[in-house]
Amino acid sequence: MASASSASSAKKAKPMNKKNLQHFEKRLLEERRRVLKELGHYDETFGATPQSADGDLSSYSFHMADQGTDAMEREKAFLFASQEGRFLWHIDEALRRLYRSPETFGKCHNCGNEIAFERLDALPHARYCIECKQREEDAKK
Repeated sequence: MASASSASSAKKAKPMNKKNLQHFEKRLLEERRRVLKELGHYDETFGATPQSADGDLSSYSFHMADQGTDAMEREKAFLFASQEGRFLWHIDEALRRLYRSPETFGKCHNCGNEIAFERLDALPHARYCIECKQREEDAKK
């Protein structure tokens, strides 16, 4: 019985092959480029003056409704930018894990089992297997 449990723990400890590691590195770098491009778009939105934001370069004051709409649009852009910023942080953390300890990349931070290839392909920054993530989500309800 002891040999069966050691065999299963040996299976858990098996590192991801080099081809898969390269695949996930490429996926993470692609996501990172996309997020940085998106954040650059938001930077243009935040850098715009109120007059240039709507294309009107006159110095006349805006109507109150226009100002309210512009403020709402800036708040929405800020919200999206902050979400993209958090996503970028998660991607950078995944890249750090991949570079610092490639033997543990793709392992669940909770139970240590391998995270399914399909899950990692969809979310290359995932830290938990689907079962542990589901338990975490259920605990939040």
